[in-house]
Amino acid sequence: MKELLKAVFLVDLIKGLAVTFRNQKPSLIYTEQYPKERPLVAERYRGAPRLNVHPDTDETLCIACNLCALACPEQLIVVGAERNKETRRKELTTFTYDVSRCMFCGLCEDACPVDALELTQDFELASYTREGAIWDRQMLEEGPLPTEYKH
Repeated sequence: MKELLKAVFLVDLIKGLAVTFRNQKPSLIYTEQYPKERPLVAERYRGAPRLNVHPDTDETLCIACNLCALACPEQLIVVGAERNKETRRKELTTFTYDVSRCMFCGLCEDACPVDALELTQDFELASYTREGAIWDRQMLEEGPLPTEYKH
């Protein structure tokens, strides 16, 4: 009978709410004004990928070795290359990266022998379509454009 009364009067729920309200202090509540004030990101945060280019020549540093694609546990990186007949070196033709499936583990970044691929501190990766989450070579080289909020 005692258990029935506890269930009917929701004694456990009231005890839980009492603990919650007892530990809720308005002085400890903190709200970030997100679009106006950008939050600080940890130094080792891994966010949006970027394909680095040489600062002087604006050529990609990627040598199309495909090690990043092999290291990726999700198989979301596709590297396309063709061999140049004059220089006999592989040249990067296509590079796609599916950000929607990425777990930002950094294995692709670690596997790159020339530091062409890196995970930046950009965290705004939202898009309205799934196709917007598949980044091509141009998007990876330019990086995501920062969102400007107007009020």
